[in-house]
Amino acid sequence: MKRVIAFAPLALLVMLVAVGVVMLTRGGGERELFTTGEAGRLAPTYALARLDGGELLTSDEMAGRAYVINMFASWCTPCRAEHPQLMALRERGVEIVGVAYKDQPEASARFLHELGDPFRVVALDPDGRFGIELGIAGVPETFVIGPDGAIRAAYRGPLTPEVVESTILPALEAR
Repeated sequence: MKRVIAFAPLALLVMLVAVGVVMLTRGGGERELFTTGEAGRLAPTYALARLDGGELLTSDEMAGRAYVINMFASWCTPCRAEHPQLMALRERGVEIVGVAYKDQPEASARFLHELGDPFRVVALDPDGRFGIELGIAGVPETFVIGPDGAIRAAYRGPLTPEVVESTILPALEAR
């Protein structure tokens, strides 16, 4: 009986590992990066400091047209990976508002100087409050805002050409 009790913790550990392996390897368990929960609700109103100084960037300034909000940070490796997609969107005439999330202004400026600036304007969210109001889980995240101020699409993670074509552009073009 003592031997059975002695091996009980090991048996429990083996069972937990087996359950974990099954949960991680079963089909359909991937995290859905396109988030439908945010789509349809109004984007929060905002008045954010601009990276280059000057007047605050406000939601009223952007009202009446479809645009993209991209939450990024200089310390975010996936943000570097998605940067060419943002540059390509800019070349296609897409208006993008960059929001430096919990980042130092100097670091954000260096990041954009090094990689190029795809943004119409860069706003600062030093304490992450705007990101929380928008509903982000981390950076990078991208939101398509319609002319009515509603979130048309939200994407968690770095943009890829496929995501741009299948999610971002259709949401921008939707009537």
